[in-house]
Amino acid sequence: MAKIQVILTQDVAGQGRKGDLISVSDGYAKNFILKNNKGIIATPEELKRIENQKKKDEKRNEEEKKKSIALKERLEKEKLVIEVKVGENGKLFGAITNKEVASELEKVFGIKIDRKKIECSIKALGEHKVTIKLHPEVKAEITVVTKG
Repeated sequence: MAKIQVILTQDVAGQGRKGDLISVSDGYAKNFILKNNKGIIATPEELKRIENQKKKDEKRNEEEKKKSIALKERLEKEKLVIEVKVGENGKLFGAITNKEVASELEKVFGIKIDRKKIECSIKALGEHKVTIKLHPEVKAEITVVTKG
């Protein structure tokens, strides 16, 4: 059975991730990978193009990581104060959500952070630690102060 080398353009379960060079049977390559636009035949030109793309992606990833580290340092220096409604016995009405933290970050720091990257569950007054995923390798722990 003839084997053919293919560069994946999408993740393929059981075979590899986008950008991987894999060896598969001729029939599998023609009938599944190429037919469904999940990969391209590995030619020297394509291999060179993929290599250049990987270098660009790595460089961009490093730039994003540097920016994330600088942002982390900026966020961790200061406290984020959120005014909340409280009941008679000092309990919050509901909880502080990641959406509220995201909007407060935008107001105070002028930074837009996706609420899905914020991990918080604040149900009481006081100081709380909230984790924000700024980059796959960088997490910031900010202090959120809730006041009634």
